[in-house]
Amino acid sequence: MVNDSLMEFLEENPAVAKTILNKCAEAARARAAAQKAKELTRRKSALEFGSLPGKLSDCSNRDPAKCEIYIVEGDSAGGSAKQGRNREFQAILPLRGKILNVEKARLNKIFENNEITNMITAIGTSVGEEFNVEKARYHKIIIMTDADVDGAHIRTLLLTFFYRYMKQLIEAGYLYIAQPPLFKIQKGKSFQYVYTEEEMKKSVKEMGEGVNVSRYKGLGEMNPKQLWETTMDPGNRIIKQVTIEDGIEADRIFTILMGDEVLPRRKFIQEHAKEVVNLDI
Repeated sequence: MVNDSLMEFLEENPAVAKTILNKCAEAARARAAAQKAKELTRRKSALEFGSLPGKLSDCSNRDPAKCEIYIVEGDSAGGSAKQGRNREFQAILPLRGKILNVEKARLNKIFENNEITNMITAIGTSVGEEFNVEKARYHKIIIMTDADVDGAHIRTLLLTFFYRYMKQLIEAGYLYIAQPPLFKIQKGKSFQYVYTEEEMKKSVKEMGEGVNVSRYKGLGEMNPKQLWETTMDPGNRIIKQVTIEDGIEADRIFTILMGDEVLPRRKFIQEHAKEVVNLDI
């Protein structure tokens, strides 16, 4: 009786039938993606199985507390970082372009994304139910992107991924953001790097005439020595630790800014438009 009535209802309501089938298919894809994620990250040791991502330039030290990995925007900056780094404790993982926005994507699409699976494998903690912060291969995971709007967008996409799928890394204090300089100010043989326009104007005024100001548009414009001196040398660099002050508010902001709903995002932009520092026109 149920079968006959259900068949009759679905034949008379094809839109409902299509919705049900789509939900079944989506659930199947999610199950397959979850299984793939477990298989990807369940390995006891990425080193033992020789399964580290091909683009990863790992460090020689095996003590996670002393090791750090730079997640770098683009192959160009990745090449400079690989040459400029300290191979003893610094690993480099370059990313190609912008990673998937995990706030909008289905689970199967997330774990089919090479850049995301490379990060999961390199870090070693797994994700979801399999996550184990004690398996982290690095205790400093440093996001290093260009100091421009595109770099900020890539950084936001990465923060969304870490917040949604590796939140325990943030809670453990393992996630950082590198601060590359915006300007190099030189007069004769003396020079200095500055990180804001205000600092640049102040330094130029203090140094007087004959000052040459170079604006870095991206990490790829720096040679390995400059990248090490300004952004990677623990003795000189500036890195910001990512923390969660208010979990509920953080969750709300990620949902508004990175989610599917357009109207809440438009309202947020309108309310905060006057606070924008870097505007991409």
